[in-house]
Amino acid sequence: MKKDIHPEYHNIKAQCACGNEVEFGSVLTEMKVEICSACHPFFTGKQKLVDTAGRVEKFLKKYGRTMDNK
Repeated sequence: MKKDIHPEYHNIKAQCACGNEVEFGSVLTEMKVEICSACHPFFTGKQKLVDTAGRVEKFLKKYGRTMDNK
C-alpha cells in the first residue's frame, strides 16, 4: 500500500435529531442524522408520521380519515 494517500480516521459521535449520540469511527469529523435506531419506527414499534409538504393530510383528506380515526 502507498503511504500518505489514505484519509484521516477519527472517532466521532454522530448526533441524531432526537438527541441520541452514537460513537464510531469515520473519515468525517462530525455527522448529524435525521433518524436513528433509537427513534426509528421499525426499531421502536411506534408509528411516527414524518410529514413532508402536507402529504399525510392530503392522503387522509382524500380517503376521508382523520388522525383521530386511526
